[in-house]
Amino acid sequence: MAMVNQIEYLVESIKSKVKSLKKSSKKPYVKMDKSSSIKVEIRSRRARKLIAKTLEVADRPGKRSISS
Repeated sequence: MAMVNQIEYLVESIKSKVKSLKKSSKKPYVKMDKSSSIKVEIRSRRARKLIAKTLEVADRPGKRSISS
């Protein structure tokens, strides 16, 4: 009997901990704006990709168009 009571107590304590975790995880999410340096980095990555793609197409004389 004592073992059953211990298991029930353990299950109830786990349930209460899970409930408290669910409640505490609903904090409002604050989205941060991108800084200007991050925006520049994103633009430069896109530019490097476009340049690489253009050079790759230029190396193949049979196909003349750049597909997006």
